[in-house]
Amino acid sequence: MAQRTLTCCLLSFFLLLLVDLSCCKEILVGGKPTAWKIPSSPSDSLNKWAESLRFHVGDSLVWKYDGEKDSVLQVTKDAYINCNTTNPAASYSNGDTKVKLERSGPFFFISGSKSNCVQGEKLHIVVMSSRGGHHTGGFFTGSAPSPAPSPALLEAQAVPHATGSASYLTGRVGVLGFVGLAIILLSIDFV
Repeated sequence: MAQRTLTCCLLSFFLLLLVDLSCCKEILVGGKPTAWKIPSSPSDSLNKWAESLRFHVGDSLVWKYDGEKDSVLQVTKDAYINCNTTNPAASYSNGDTKVKLERSGPFFFISGSKSNCVQGEKLHIVVMSSRGGHHTGGFFTGSAPSPAPSPALLEAQAVPHATGSASYLTGRVGVLGFVGLAIILLSIDFV
């Protein structure tokens, strides 16, 4: 009986781990490594891509680009609209940028090259509060976005520099391994 209780506790732990890991995702900007570039048409805009997803507090955006030719700037709404590359909240140029979304509300990103930004290389997303909804490939589900923070708060918040990026697939494989271990433990007939 004690072994069955232990097995149930382990299974519960692994299921909670699975739920926890599924809430925070690493999202490749544009869905492909070559997406951070001047769009070929307005319909190819990264904002069109972002509209099809739901972003949550704890998720991370990942950019892949040539760090010698381009960069990513996190900016205010005004700087986003005007492609103002001076005085960003955060600046990244390593070619493999990862930004953790640590609050709800709007986020604005532009290319460090003003001419690229003017030609459409920029991204605006809205991060949902942690209350509801799921990442979707199309329609939004769950609650409406939280109100945007004040402009002063947007000006003051900077995202810390991030290096590297772990693979979303690697995380999923790890979770599946844990679930497999739990199933094996459940199937063992303890003496």
